[in-house]
Amino acid sequence: MTVSYAPIITSLLDNDLYKFTMLQAMLHQFPQTHGVYRFRCRNNKDAAYPLADIQKDLEQQLDSLCELRFLPDELEYLRSLRFIRSDFVDYLELFKLKRRFITVSTDDKGRLFIDIEGPMIQAMFFEVFVLAIVNELYFNALSNDSVIEEGQRRLDAKVALLHQYAEEQTQYDQDTPPFIVADFGTRRRFSRRWQAHVVETLHKAEPNIVGGTSNVYLAKQLGMTPIGTMAHEFMQAFQALDVRLRDSQKAALEAWVHEYRGDLGIALTDVVGMDAFLRDFDLYFAKLFDGLRHDSGDPYIWGDKAIAHYEKLKIDPKTKILTFSDGLDLEKAWELHQYFKGRIRTSFGIGTNLTNDMGITPINIVLKLVECNGQPVAKLSDSPGKTMINNDTYLAYLRQVFEVDEPE
Repeated sequence: MTVSYAPIITSLLDNDLYKFTMLQAMLHQFPQTHGVYRFRCRNNKDAAYPLADIQKDLEQQLDSLCELRFLPDELEYLRSLRFIRSDFVDYLELFKLKRRFITVSTDDKGRLFIDIEGPMIQAMFFEVFVLAIVNELYFNALSNDSVIEEGQRRLDAKVALLHQYAEEQTQYDQDTPPFIVADFGTRRRFSRRWQAHVVETLHKAEPNIVGGTSNVYLAKQLGMTPIGTMAHEFMQAFQALDVRLRDSQKAALEAWVHEYRGDLGIALTDVVGMDAFLRDFDLYFAKLFDGLRHDSGDPYIWGDKAIAHYEKLKIDPKTKILTFSDGLDLEKAWELHQYFKGRIRTSFGIGTNLTNDMGITPINIVLKLVECNGQPVAKLSDSPGKTMINNDTYLAYLRQVFEVDEPE
């Protein structure tokens, strides 16, 4: 096989932790589930050139990806994580992505289309790899010495900012929770090597602030904490599994509790919006889960709602944690930390602004679950423009069932 340059993905561990945790739950509880995923670039008009131009290289990279297997030391690392079960690692020892489940096409407007269809225990594992490949192929054509120099200048500024925040934290009393940041940037990174450079640099600069990464390979290599629980696709899938639609969120949360029994206790709140989520997040779940993750909508309003909900349930918010992961940079994360400090613990996952802050406009690419077991599924995001579905009838029904108003 001939590729334009070296394979971008060289390890199946070069993926976000939540892909492993969702895959394990699916394998154990819903192994026959079938999924359809669709790719979209949300800002095609801002791209420096049509994404269709990378089709040939993308096809070759996917061929290479589907030849990879987990190595013995990678499997042993996964076994060392207490929430990863031995039988799941045995499954991964035999695991190989199947090329027939993913297809690439373009149209006369220069748009790129990527479709994944197959068993969820295969299909859901493609997403982060594919997005990382598309990003790196796209930026490879735009990269030069001045771009790297600008990226380094911005990285140096982040290091200085982390030192400043660390110094300010020395003034905290011992009961004040610290400022904690994790790298969530695998899917939108400038390149694999640049992500590794950024994460290693920030971790070495302030390991007490930047101690975690969603990327399992980097966590293994750098001795960091792998971070992640669930993504939207896990919650969405339950819209098409054997439960009433109105009970789908509760069924997803219950399945997670059954699988992890106290580990990985951060629940994602915006699959059908925060208000609808809180109606399902009763005392039972509020006690079982360690906290909540924000991924759309106003983070201050969201956090205040979460605190009010815990207080209503007579749970001390200071015993819980809010994880923010929507379009953050270090400054925004620090401001949120200051706002909630003393009221509830916080942590922050930062993606594009850490791993693709090079002075070039990033492409906003996603690869979302749109069908499950032959039925449409969707996310009713708290942010306009994040809902991705072609079935308006189902979308209207989903809004009706969960009492979610249409965006103005």
